[in-house]
Amino acid sequence: MTKDDKHKALDKVPYWFHSIDCGDGLITGGIKSHSLLQLELERMALPQLKGKSVLDVGAWDGFFSFAAEDLGAGRVLALDHYVWSLNLPRLQQYWNDCKAQHIVPKLYHLIPGHWEPGSLPGKLGFDTVHRIKNSSVEQVVADFMKVDPVEIGQFDIVFFLGVLYHLEEPLRGLRRLSLLTRELAIIETAAVYLSSHEDVALFEFYEADELGGDVNNWFAPNLAGLSSACRAAGFKTVRVTSPYPPSECTSCQSDTIVRYRLTIHAYK
Repeated sequence: MTKDDKHKALDKVPYWFHSIDCGDGLITGGIKSHSLLQLELERMALPQLKGKSVLDVGAWDGFFSFAAEDLGAGRVLALDHYVWSLNLPRLQQYWNDCKAQHIVPKLYHLIPGHWEPGSLPGKLGFDTVHRIKNSSVEQVVADFMKVDPVEIGQFDIVFFLGVLYHLEEPLRGLRRLSLLTRELAIIETAAVYLSSHEDVALFEFYEADELGGDVNNWFAPNLAGLSSACRAAGFKTVRVTSPYPPSECTSCQSDTIVRYRLTIHAYK
């Protein structure tokens, strides 16, 4: 595919979340910058992927799926459903309107015209990059919380990035994650830090859109909460790979809740 062909194909995608390098100096214009995604990739502290099987849960535009392929993974499967089913430009406009009116958005899949699982408008970015890169990444359109684990099978390494806090039942989600993981799950999530209670397993609950203005955010754990939930779900040990304590807490009081991003390795 020529640079001009790539440019035309990328221009047909109305909304990008990931900024993905497509070669020839072309990087998709995602909400998440390429430099931020590279930092997140670094904080994942990936093991050697050569020959490994990798599952990317909640793949969206596929930055981490394609990164795993580029790093030599023997097999990569991208799994998503919710975002791929959304009309993202309409959703963004609705979200901005709600923010301007100081009202809480409705759940996105309940709004007519925003939820289109038949046509999968939110998958266009993934499909476009997949075609441009002539990628071998496999794809499954399925709800992680409903798909048959036997049908998906086990993978050596599972990416569970930006998923946990969207789940209404996080422990059940971690148990499903454990079933799909053969060696290692890499979990990145919204988290909370309360220095005076870091030895207590905590999850903060969000009734509406308190976390980032997103009505689909439900729970954020502290490190003790995530670690204990992972063990309860079937993982043996947990190791933090992102900065901890978080840099955001350097000058906060001991009773102040700090919200940040946490990345861990959960080993089987």
